[in-house]
Amino acid sequence: MAVPDFQTLMLPVLQRFADRAEHGLRDATDSIATQFKLTGTDIAETLPSGRQTRLGNRLAWAHNYLKQSGLLESPRRGVYRITARGLEALKASPAKIDIRFLEQYPEFLEFRSRTDESANTNDAEAVASADQSSQLTPDEQIRAGYLRLRASLGAQLLERTKQVSPAFFEKVVIEVLVAMGYGGSHEDAARVVGRSGDGGIDGIIKQDRLGLENIYVQAKRWEGTVGRPTIQQFAGALQGQRARKGVLITTSEFTRDAIDYAAGLQNTIVLVSGAQLAELMADYGVGVGEGETLKLKKLDEDYFTEE
Repeated sequence: MAVPDFQTLMLPVLQRFADRAEHGLRDATDSIATQFKLTGTDIAETLPSGRQTRLGNRLAWAHNYLKQSGLLESPRRGVYRITARGLEALKASPAKIDIRFLEQYPEFLEFRSRTDESANTNDAEAVASADQSSQLTPDEQIRAGYLRLRASLGAQLLERTKQVSPAFFEKVVIEVLVAMGYGGSHEDAARVVGRSGDGGIDGIIKQDRLGLENIYVQAKRWEGTVGRPTIQQFAGALQGQRARKGVLITTSEFTRDAIDYAAGLQNTIVLVSGAQLAELMADYGVGVGEGETLKLKKLDEDYFTEE
């Protein structure tokens, strides 16, 4: 079973405090994992940042929302206990506790109002509607938004790359390879990539700045899918040059037969599809510029610790 969303976790979290004892945030992991029958893989799953588990992140948000609503209070860092309001909520035996449930409490509405104002959101109704439909924590919503923007950027990069001239496409290939650390200097790579050679080899670049080994390059600005015959031709050209490594970059895709054939070769041929090329362009700053940078900050509990 996948890790439940943070709204699903709020009722089970509050129920943990029905004994009126204090419980640490970290202690919730085992009981929640048992209740939802989570596997070790589920528990260990991390966010894309790798700094926090997904379960830990969602539990933290569940505790925070319950606290902002006055159902829990935190006497000290990482420790919570139930309030009289929280006990009343449990006595009513709610089927679930979610954003809509919490909106009955003025403290929660004030909390949401503060966050909405900080985000310069003027349409409070739209924000509430989004919260009702979303099963993601604010952290996850930011990451999901980033991934959507990244996917859109990749599509734009690929579309523009397909529109450029063959000469400009060779320039793109050079920029990407040099940015990744291949080809020595930009001037070195420019001298060797783009020169048509025998058997479909478009250029030769250095694997590193010392030139310990060469990598043979073929660049295909194609609309159609690249099939096995093209890979076979390129492999034959490598064999004729006694070369061990090659990379074939295209603006399109490769057939499954082509991918399987390349994987079975004794020599190494790396296939870079149009989608992968767009990702590399974004990762290494080729054809993209810097947009707005958002620096997220979090509360420093250590600062407020009084000795």
